[in-house]
Amino acid sequence: TYKAKVHPKCLARLNANQNGKLLLVTAITPTPLGEGKAVTTIGLAQGLAKLKQSVMACIRQPSMGPVFGIKGGAAGGGYSQVAPMEELNLHLTGDIHAVTAAHNLASAALDARLFHEQREGYDAFEARTGLKALKIDVESITWKRVMAHNDRALRMVKIGLNEHGKTINGFERNEGFDISAASELMA
Repeated sequence: TYKAKVHPKCLARLNANQNGKLLLVTAITPTPLGEGKAVTTIGLAQGLAKLKQSVMACIRQPSMGPVFGIKGGAAGGGYSQVAPMEELNLHLTGDIHAVTAAHNLASAALDARLFHEQREGYDAFEARTGLKALKIDVESITWKRVMAHNDRALRMVKIGLNEHGKTINGFERNEGFDISAASELMA
């Protein structure tokens, strides 16, 4: 069994080869314990391999949130699972971490822009930076920060809290965390 991150350029050298057959497992209603697409995909691959077919299963890197919950990760279950499952469940490619970092960088940039525009005033901000003030209404912001695991207590938080009379940490507003796999950057 192998795992790999394959660059799309590798496909070019296979263009002359005959195409294989593709079987997609796109949706399934999982059991209460989470046996769904991954178990089905891995089980199908194992069954076809047992029939002496040349098989490759392509499954996604799971979010860490469910890994630590009752359902576990998307490594399959029973006799239909990826082993060692910790390699799949705990940062197989690192892509989710990269998305998390990029998403939260955008969150920090948004808050920095809000801070400078509101603290200086729009006209002063434009004069100092040469940038047009965005005049973002903080009540209209739907962009939340993200993290790779579930933390119920952080779904709704208040950010920008300051000492009395100081605005050094930003402006107070409601915020929250979504799971990284739900980031708009994952698309």
